[in-house]
Amino acid sequence: MSASKSYLITGGAGFLGINLVRYLLSRGHKVTSLDIADFEYPERGQITEIKGDIRDRATVDRAMQGINIVIHTAAALPLYSEADIFSTDIDGTRNMIDSAHKHGVERFVHVSSTAVYGIPDHHPLLENDKLDGVGPYGKAKIQAEEVCLEYRKKGMCTPIIRPKSFIGPERLGVFALFYDWAKDGHGFPMLGSGNNRYQLLDVEDLCDAIYLCCTLDASVVNDIFNIGAKDFTTMKEDYQAVLDYAGFGKKIRPLPAGPAIMTLRVLEALKLSPLYKWVYETASKDSFVSIEKAERVLGYKPQYSNKQALIRNYQWYLDNLSKFEGQSGVSHRVPWKQGILSLAKLFF
Repeated sequence: MSASKSYLITGGAGFLGINLVRYLLSRGHKVTSLDIADFEYPERGQITEIKGDIRDRATVDRAMQGINIVIHTAAALPLYSEADIFSTDIDGTRNMIDSAHKHGVERFVHVSSTAVYGIPDHHPLLENDKLDGVGPYGKAKIQAEEVCLEYRKKGMCTPIIRPKSFIGPERLGVFALFYDWAKDGHGFPMLGSGNNRYQLLDVEDLCDAIYLCCTLDASVVNDIFNIGAKDFTTMKEDYQAVLDYAGFGKKIRPLPAGPAIMTLRVLEALKLSPLYKWVYETASKDSFVSIEKAERVLGYKPQYSNKQALIRNYQWYLDNLSKFEGQSGVSHRVPWKQGILSLAKLFF
């Protein structure tokens, strides 16, 4: 085991953040969480909690004291306003990495997104494919990476990780919608035939990949890596595994993609549906990256297939339902308001 280090996790109270906190604590490291949200987990007493905004330099500098490694996961997600997305994801990243540079931090691991590839024309996607941001979030994620590359030129070790959509304990958001329907014995509609391949990622596998970037030789990890599941089938087959596990004999029901997407565009414009463009415009298309580089360079070995990751997340949802029933919001840590989609549930 590598020697104990002092880690700063931005977004430590978020879905990826808490999984990283637990991962690092279990390996004997010191952990500081910097987040605008309260850290409301049983591990609160085992970490240093700094509540604040990554856009506020004084707070960032305070959090950076005595830190060896920064894992930067904080971001304003696509449901936030455009102004918040740009200021958090670009200016906030610059604030963080500039402070890390001035404080002599060893490494700055930046968690980006496969949203930087936009809606691509081929698969699998490789790390050197062209970047094309769709919407404010995709554009901001590209610019945040550019900020990291600036500091790499200044001699910093700045691994950049591009994970696929990841799920696991504490993940709700759009997935809570599907799990809610599954637990109540409903089928689930799928945009298009469902025969497209859509790679997911278990959060535990993502934590492994991030930790490899924190612990392997700096010259090896100072690069860009796609991270995803190795084993995945079609969207219909992967999601059907959850309905089979739920045990009601329900099926995934394909819907014609064109009319369904038109309807969702109208519902989104009227603020009646929580599904945003990136979700519904890509749900019926192939979406997978090559993880060959991470396997070869980092020795990354994902443990979970899409099906196993979905079932593991669903079981966690069932086990913890009482904690979040009645809550909703715009982050991945709370269920999204179903809006008019709760009526659609009656038809499946």
